[in-house]
Amino acid sequence: MKILTRGKLATETGCNIETIRYYEAIGLIPAPARTASGYRSYSDEHLRRLNFIQRARALGFSSEQIQGLLELTDPGGNHTRADVKSLTEAHIDEIAAKIRDLQKIKKRLSQISSYCDGSDKSAETCPILESLFDVK
Repeated sequence: MKILTRGKLATETGCNIETIRYYEAIGLIPAPARTASGYRSYSDEHLRRLNFIQRARALGFSSEQIQGLLELTDPGGNHTRADVKSLTEAHIDEIAAKIRDLQKIKKRLSQISSYCDGSDKSAETCPILESLFDVK
């Protein structure tokens, strides 16, 4: 079993030390054991869990969703693959809604961008800026 300091854990995972502290504070990573001299001592399980968290974050899962996924791995639980799939599909639905919102934003930005001729005239009267002040 590998024993790591917080700095070594950060180096091995590419995760910022402050982020590791944050994950400990919110309970995504359990508090590590301490050595006789008081240093934190992270285990292979901490490394495994932090890698899981980082992969889940890269897929857009929130801290709360990651906590839910991690709870599904708790020993003794009666969780099924259906539970995991349900959480994942709910996240997919959230992403789809965000994509729809971003598509609407893109369409609107394209519209207001077309109003501007991009000339050297004063920005003060730019139709893009005026449309942002417009209350319509």
